[in-house]
Amino acid sequence: MKNLKYILLILIAFNFIGCGHYNFTGTGNIDAKTFQVNYFQNNSELIEPGIERNLTLKLQEIIQNQTNLNLTISKGDLLYEGEIVDYRITPMTATADQKAAQSRLTISVNVRFSNKNKEADNFEKRFSFFRDYDGVELPTGATLNGYIDEIFERITQDVFNESLAKW
Repeated sequence: MKNLKYILLILIAFNFIGCGHYNFTGTGNIDAKTFQVNYFQNNSELIEPGIERNLTLKLQEIIQNQTNLNLTISKGDLLYEGEIVDYRITPMTATADQKAAQSRLTISVNVRFSNKNKEADNFEKRFSFFRDYDGVELPTGATLNGYIDEIFERITQDVFNESLAKW
């Protein structure tokens, strides 16, 4: 009976040791202390004022919320920079009288990621997402901001996963 207790104790210890590197964001061990997010310029043909600031802040926010890295304004171990390259509204389906029944707002962002401590992780990649809405609707104000926030939430999560979570 005494040996059974020891075996059970060893099995429980191995179980906890095996889960030692898990966290809820899936980032594992990040070999950096600081990160820097440079201002993302809006270089798209169609300009929506203020979205470049929103993207920059949203990317900073997701990294701060999902890691223990410190935000810095210069010389960060991890550097995020890039530009908004496309902001587009396109009709997706048409009605019989040739009006848009459904439209799509698409935003694309080019991101350059640099890791000073592990240059093999560096990349430059385009991230894009969209939001469909009723074609007779012309989103403005809070509605448009809600759509943009929804798109940026998805894009910033994709950037985070590509740079830190390695998904």
